Amino acid sequence: MMRRLLLSSAAILLTGCATTPPPGLKPGDVPAAFEQKVSVNAPVWPARDWWTNYGDPQLATLMDQAQANNLDIAQAAARLKQADARARQAGAALLPQVGAGANVNTLYGRANGTSVHETDYNAGLDVSYELDFWGRNRDLLESAKAQLRASQADRATVALTVTSGVANSYFQLLSLRERLSVARANLKSAQDILNVVQRRVTAGYSANADLIQQRAALAAEQAVLPALEQQELEARNALAILLGRPPEGFVVAGEGLGALVPPAVAPGLPSALLARRPDIMAAEANLVAAHADLEAARTAYFPAISLTANGGVAYPALAAAIDTLPGLGLAAGAGVSLAQVIFDGGKTQGKIEESRAREEELLAAYRAAVIAAFSDVENALGSFAHLGAQEATLRDQLAQAEKVLNAARRKYLAGSADFLVVTDAQRALYTARDQLSDVRRARLAASVALFKVMGGGFVQPAATTQ
Repeated sequence: MMRRLLLSSAAILLTGCATTPPPGLKPGDVPAAFEQKVSVNAPVWPARDWWTNYGDPQLATLMDQAQANNLDIAQAAARLKQADARARQAGAALLPQVGAGANVNTLYGRANGTSVHETDYNAGLDVSYELDFWGRNRDLLESAKAQLRASQADRATVALTVTSGVANSYFQLLSLRERLSVARANLKSAQDILNVVQRRVTAGYSANADLIQQRAALAAEQAVLPALEQQELEARNALAILLGRPPEGFVVAGEGLGALVPPAVAPGLPSALLARRPDIMAAEANLVAAHADLEAARTAYFPAISLTANGGVAYPALAAAIDTLPGLGLAAGAGVSLAQVIFDGGKTQGKIEESRAREEELLAAYRAAVIAAFSDVENALGSFAHLGAQEATLRDQLAQAEKVLNAARRKYLAGSADFLVVTDAQRALYTARDQLSDVRRARLAASVALFKVMGGGFVQPAATTQ
């Protein structure tokens, strides 16, 4: 079967010895290595509880609540139960069907001028079995099992999406609180400068235009606060939704990102990613199901053979048109039926062609999922590295901007510099502070994305031989 071929080929790829891609993939779909560089000391592949690597107990608590109460996960779990029930229904077709029945029939009439009546009854078991001579029922069972594996992978994908969403929302919330603190610090700094300018204008050392200019700068800093407060409110509410609860009364501690540092992680061989991503597992399982459906559709050209048998007790013991034996007796019967479609106006062929086209569609979807997975990892690795470099640059820029503002203030107070120099330095410092906080949040989000695109600790279950 295609499923076994896919899994065995994937296993070969995982050993690093394969020279050809698994069935369905073309040469070049699976690169030999990722282009983006990673730390040689970084652990390979994330653990299932990857969020514990951030060292934040509150984040771990939020993750537990999300996995227990998130409504998207609950829906995915319900869909998984449906798929499991459908697989058990499909498996039932391979077993005999047994039923029990009973019947009572009373007859009234006249014979030779006398009213007579008779009560007939029977009870017994009926057994039927469809010979799976052409493998149709086994193909349908294989399809249902593949769809069950796809549902398992879909649930893992939903859970990974939710946990990464919780981490991103949490970091966003803390970052907004940090930016609010920065904005308040900027506002206080602008107020301090305004007080200095006010004294200089009052003493006649500076022009009134300097005072107006600084008041405008102060108003601009005040305008930043309401927008950030609204964003903080929305981020907190979004986090509450991910936890499956209303936002009222929801409290998250923490005023900033603090000492949070993105943990290091590295991908292994690109071929190993095929068994690490639940979305790839789902695409592969859907492809296997489509192939099994195609095989099942082809069996419609062959006759269906069914065996039936029944047995029990009956009264009268033998009822016939010629003679009826009174009394209670055993009754039994057996039969074989064969059904073959001779002409259906092309319906069977149309079903086969539809199934074949469905398989082609899912084959393309499988290739697309694989290729997109490699692109996701490359983007996440690049983003994490580039944001790290940007953060280091911004820290240096912030240190320099603080020095520039202090120097500009001293020159302005000494009367050797125009106030415009102070406002420019002030604007550069405030911008650098805000950018650094946002880049720190973005780098944490990039690390979350890296955990997510590498499967978040997901490991493909071992294939069964049933």
